[in-house]
Amino acid sequence: MNELERAQRFGHHGEVRVLIVEDDESIVATLATGLESAGHVPFPAATGRQAIVAHETEHFDVVLLDLGLPDMDGRDAFRELKSIRDVPVIMVTARSDEFDRVLGLELGADDYITKPFSLRELLARIRAVTRRTQLDESSATSSTETSLTFGRLSIDRRTHRVTLEQTEISLTPKEFDLLVFLAEDPGAVRTRTDIIESVWDAHWYGPTKTVDAHVASLRKKLGDNRWIVSVRGVGFRLEIPE
Repeated sequence: MNELERAQRFGHHGEVRVLIVEDDESIVATLATGLESAGHVPFPAATGRQAIVAHETEHFDVVLLDLGLPDMDGRDAFRELKSIRDVPVIMVTARSDEFDRVLGLELGADDYITKPFSLRELLARIRAVTRRTQLDESSATSSTETSLTFGRLSIDRRTHRVTLEQTEISLTPKEFDLLVFLAEDPGAVRTRTDIIESVWDAHWYGPTKTVDAHVASLRKKLGDNRWIVSVRGVGFRLEIPE
């Protein structure tokens, strides 16, 4: 079984519209062929500006975003794409440094894949982020408890707003999801594995250190490290600072 046959076998069941933001025509051609063979619909964009314009007028289920774009920084393109519509974004880059991976995830990227990668791996990641999005939408629709209150902290799931002592705090999507996960059972210790499986995905490929990076960012935004307590060798729990 060759890679394309394996990719077809492990592809997502159901059409997924994929915006490919990549300026290398040979890479785009290869990705488009593989995605089409898996039953997906690829839409190429050679620059960040082309991707933003396309995203304003078309619906996409997932975006593959190369950070090394010819006209703008990929992180700036990411912010603009997310500001238009909260579509799942998988960052695609040749950069393998862990700092770049964590930085991309701190911005709110749903996943991260480093060149070179196999088509099978890419399809698995697309399947994971689209499944997670569907589950999130289903949960949001069926949940009767849209808000969580923990001491001075208030979390509104429906509007994705967080306030601390009536002051709104700006969080990335992943920071928000992490805070909600901790706040659903305040005082309980959540292991790194539990956090990754619930906030990211059970088949997450990235470094576990991204959890620590997101916790550090949340602590900073909450203004007090004591909101999130580290339990050595186990994980983290949410507490009200004394």
